[in-house]
Amino acid sequence: MSVFFSQEPVQFQCPVPEETRFTPDELQEILSLLESSGGDSVSLSPNSGSEGSSRAVYNDNERRLRRMISNRESARRSRWRKKKHVENLSSQMNRLELENQELKKRLGSALRQCHVVWGENERLRFESVALQARLSNLYRILFTMQAQ
Repeated sequence: MSVFFSQEPVQFQCPVPEETRFTPDELQEILSLLESSGGDSVSLSPNSGSEGSSRAVYNDNERRLRRMISNRESARRSRWRKKKHVENLSSQMNRLELENQELKKRLGSALRQCHVVWGENERLRFESVALQARLSNLYRILFTMQAQ
């Protein structure tokens, strides 16, 4: 079984993402690997169990090529996962910063209110002390008037 390679350039219809594109050197290496296989890219294994078996054994160059493509795709998926993770972290950071600002505003408001209440409590304590002193004076006057 053999694979036929055309000498004409091939135009791909679907766009290839930038991160999965091969460099010219990598393309040259891939082509040289394919050409060095001598046109017999797939051979049947003698131990495949039957002559008509479709199980293929690839030579070293083809395995290296398949591994290189597989690694490239794996790296692309890894970059995509990392990008999504960074986007999620960035989104979470923005949300937490907004929440932090809101909490700071609430804390500032609570501290101002606490200061106002504290001042009011101090004024009421002083007023209470003054009223107790006045009441004490009134009791003394009443006691003195009853004693006469």
